[in-house]
Amino acid sequence: MGVPLSYSIRNLWTRRLTTILTASGMALVVFVFAAMLMLAQGLQKTLVETGSSDNVVVIRKGSATEVQSGIDRYQASIIETQPEVAIGEDGQPFLAKESVVIISLHKRGTKQENYITIRGIGKSSLALRPQVRLIEGRLPRLGTSELVTGRSVAERFEGSGLGETLRFGLREWKVVGVFDAGNTGFNSEVWGDAEQLMQTFRRYAYSSVIFKLRDPSQFDVVKKRIENDPRLTLEAKRENRYYAEQSEMMATFLRILGTSLTIIFSLGAIIGAMITMYAAVSTRTAEIGTMRALGFQRNSILSAFLFEALLLGLIGGLIGLFFASFLRFLTVSTMNFQTFSELAFDFTLTFDIAWKAIAFSLIMGFVGGVLPAVRAARMNIIESLRTT
Repeated sequence: MGVPLSYSIRNLWTRRLTTILTASGMALVVFVFAAMLMLAQGLQKTLVETGSSDNVVVIRKGSATEVQSGIDRYQASIIETQPEVAIGEDGQPFLAKESVVIISLHKRGTKQENYITIRGIGKSSLALRPQVRLIEGRLPRLGTSELVTGRSVAERFEGSGLGETLRFGLREWKVVGVFDAGNTGFNSEVWGDAEQLMQTFRRYAYSSVIFKLRDPSQFDVVKKRIENDPRLTLEAKRENRYYAEQSEMMATFLRILGTSLTIIFSLGAIIGAMITMYAAVSTRTAEIGTMRALGFQRNSILSAFLFEALLLGLIGGLIGLFFASFLRFLTVSTMNFQTFSELAFDFTLTFDIAWKAIAFSLIMGFVGGVLPAVRAARMNIIESLRTT
């Protein structure tokens, strides 16, 4: 004979205060667990969506990022003649020779400085990134000291809004436009003419060459040719893969940090659940004895108390996940470990994160309730009834 599920639910309701306190502790742990996973997922999503599988990024061999790379003009011209490069309607290749540098800017309203990525672009740079759209002003004219800034930069840094002026490289740069790149890392960049930026920073080589493939399936062919060409010391990567690699170190760090914090907090939550369940067993000794006398088997008693602990964990998990879901409306910024520049991104909640959070809360409930449940199931009928 099995114990009705309503019995466990009724007992949790009877002990409302302890149920709320224990569930709140579990909810806090699940909130931290989900928040760190959402943070790591948001970072990866932002960087991965920055790139396209149709585009190829070419950088110097051994360079982890464009900032560390250097491609001289002769090598860039060789890349430009590759037959796999797509050609536009105007007969020009869908290819951009870009220069990337890092500068420091002051945050609005503070004296805090953060590093920002400045990207020198060419005529085809915007065509290669259809996710980028101008939301204010106009595009910069090539050959001038004009800039467009990403929405995230324009909102948070001094001198980077429409009509404002940035000063770096012993020059003044006029911000003539603001662009929105959706949920990508480009929102944390400032764009200007590549040749002007190279002159300003006394650079004689591009940082990277980006081009669109005529046929995406030809990537392996062009990659092999570029990397085996004795005139070149370059490597080619699909753009989305290049940006995915940029996120791996930071995302791994966030997951390790989140796991460590969660383990520490979960110990307290498990102990709290265990105390709650032991207290429930102690106050219901006579009740358990009566149930055994009525014919309920040990396994039924064990299952009833385990269900109660799992239900407690589920309640805590759902509450924690509910509050964590509101983090999706927040935008945070951090330093990209690869480039040491600021990167803004959103918390991202996925189904994978949701089920992991719920599963974790159920595990906490099970671990916290298994010993009290075993104790309840092993109680002697006669000794239990003597407490009445």
